[in-house]
Parts: sequence; structure tokens; C-alpha cells
Amino acid sequence: MNAVRHNLFEDAQALLVAPLFFAFAVLLFREAGLLTGGTVGIAFLLHYLSGWPIGALLFTINLPFYLLALRSMGRDFTLKTFLSVSLLALYTELLPSLVQLHNLDRLFAAIMGGFLAGISLLMLIRHKASLGGLGILVIHWQNTRGWRAGKLQMAADCLILGAALFIRDPLSVGLSIVGALALNLVIAVNHKAGRYMGT
Repeated sequence: MNAVRHNLFEDAQALLVAPLFFAFAVLLFREAGLLTGGTVGIAFLLHYLSGWPIGALLFTINLPFYLLALRSMGRDFTLKTFLSVSLLALYTELLPSLVQLHNLDRLFAAIMGGFLAGISLLMLIRHKASLGGLGILVIHWQNTRGWRAGKLQMAADCLILGAALFIRDPLSVGLSIVGALALNLVIAVNHKAGRYMGT
């Protein structure tokens, strides 16, 4: 059976909605004093250290990776990823003025944030896009050096969450790990090669 490609409308809705889901995950993590892995995790670390806006940090950190994406994954992937990251940065700054969270349980924030982030990434994967940064780098290394992207991403996430121990308390880091596990569970269960034909 031949795969049916997504049309422009389908790609557009994914690129609009997926970053919104991830931005809501970022809101949950931030309100609970948590963080996550990947480039977003680096932005969280810098935010907690400097107080700079997470959205601006996300946009800036991702800039060097677009050239690599263009060379390794092509123009369409790079454009979709740039749009996704830009919208994530925008949504991340807008959501706190639209949603006020009170009495937020930190464990719930970790798990729900992880689920939302995982769903967001799954949507982007299926529409041949990403949220840039380390994801681009590990895919590039997998394609050029044969290193396993999943293991590289896990190692990077461990380093980021480990570094968080220097600026966050152990409980916050532990809950952040729970969130990262929830995220990866969504990806592992739902992203199976050959199952999804709408690529």
C-alpha cells in the first residue's frame, strides 16, 4: 500500500496545534518549577539561571541548528521546523496571560506536561517536522555516523536533567524525570514504523 501524503491544510493544522500543546506543557512545567529534556530543557536551565523569557531563549538556541537541518533533512523539514519553533516561542510567552493556574499539583503537572509534550512531538514527527535543536543534531549524527538517535537523545536528556540538580532541588528534578518518562512513553507506544500511512 502506498502512503498518502499529508496535504497543505493537514500540515498547517499540525504546525499550529502541536506547538500549542507543547507550550501548554511548558506552562505546566514552569508553574510547577520543573523542566524537561532537549533544547526546551536547555532553555529552562537558562531561564532559571537568568530569568530571561523561555520563548526568546527557545527561538535563539534553535537558530544555529537550521543550517544543519537544511543540509541533512532538506528544505521542507527545515521550514516546518522553523515555523514550529517560532510558534512554540510565541505561544510560550502568550499562554501565561491567557491561562491562570492555581493549586497545581506538581506530580500531575509533570505527567500531564509529559503527555502533552509527547503528543505534540508525535504530531510533528508524523508531519515531517520537529522542534529543532538537539533533535536535529542527533538525527544528523544517526544519518552520518550511524549512532542511535534514541540513545543520543536519552544521553543528552540525562545530562540536562543532571545539570538541573545544581539549580533545582532533588524533588523538582525527580518530578521532571517523571515528566520526561511520560513524554517518551507516548512516543514509544504510538510511533511504530509502518503503522502510520499518512506521511
